[in-house]
Amino acid sequence: MSPSETLAPGKPESGSPFPLVQKESSPSTKELITLLGLGFVLFITVISLLRNYFVAVDAFGDSLGYMTLASAIRRWDFHGVVIKQFWGLPYAMAALSKLTGLPDRASLLVLSLLPSALAAIFARQLWDGWIAGYFAIINFDWLQRSCLGGSEPLFVCLLLGSFLCVRRERWLTAALLASLATVVRPLGLFVLLGIGIALLWRREFKKLAVATSIGLTIGFLYAFPLAHYFGDALATVNSYHSKDWQGGWLFGVPFVAIMKGFFLPAPWTNIVLSVVWIGMVTGAVVRMAIWREFRSYCREHVVEAIFLVGYLCCLYAYNYPYWARGNFARFAIPVLPFVLLSLYRWLPKDRRVLWTIGVISPVLAACSALGVANVVHLLTTR
Repeated sequence: MSPSETLAPGKPESGSPFPLVQKESSPSTKELITLLGLGFVLFITVISLLRNYFVAVDAFGDSLGYMTLASAIRRWDFHGVVIKQFWGLPYAMAALSKLTGLPDRASLLVLSLLPSALAAIFARQLWDGWIAGYFAIINFDWLQRSCLGGSEPLFVCLLLGSFLCVRRERWLTAALLASLATVVRPLGLFVLLGIGIALLWRREFKKLAVATSIGLTIGFLYAFPLAHYFGDALATVNSYHSKDWQGGWLFGVPFVAIMKGFFLPAPWTNIVLSVVWIGMVTGAVVRMAIWREFRSYCREHVVEAIFLVGYLCCLYAYNYPYWARGNFARFAIPVLPFVLLSLYRWLPKDRRVLWTIGVISPVLAACSALGVANVVHLLTTR
């Protein structure tokens, strides 16, 4: 193993855990923003050339559901609301709409595009520009949810922001960000758990008490309206295993649902992408387990390690076959920086490669969002 492969914690301000990788040698923050901006423009342009962009936003994933919830929260009228998604993003959308007068769709896009860019900046500060750059461009689901709306950008932004605060020992800010992340997507709870364990280990009981109070307060404020208006403080959690969703246990035996998912009908392109992503993430997990320096890194960054282990367990044990296999790449987004970290030795540290992927990936992601068959039909009928 070469010295450049050794993981060392370093100081948070160094921007990289790799002591021989100079910050100046990896893509700068300015270059990252340029790369992201180009990717966003290419993605939105492709969508707009083939379909009305705002119609595509409304039809994509949970975007319409988030807009409906944001409107209900802004009016504080929950008649007819169907509980499915977590409400963290809609709360943020409603607040932004109230403050700026932006419509719900615009608020959704702002809270997708901006956190996506911030997440890349945080990733560079936590690791380096190569990890941040590849993280920002290689995952189609990340690009789609950044440009068409989704909770992942806000969740990952809060998640990485919390990690950054932990490294700088701003524990209470880290707890606040982790608490907000948890009401956007529930597995942020592992970050709160990690913060609690780290403070307990350090015997910083006062900070532990305050951090716990922050988490409980955010949790109470989130759960109270659900309990008051729907009679169930855990309504969004329980919706995941309700009959209206898919029923059954949310988590099961690892890998079983993923393997079952390969026997369900799906486009061949989706199956190929699933194989690639499952293979890459699983290979990275094996690398994490056997690489001594990575284990040292986890001991140095306990909060990140606890989140990583907890999230990976949930990722592989997710119990709904269609989603476990078909949405694996999407679900893997929050741990993608760690995947790239473990595979850092093989990442092409060449700007020509990074920028080539940065041009091709948004175009392919846009086509994937519309459906390859739909894109072919649109092109052949024009």
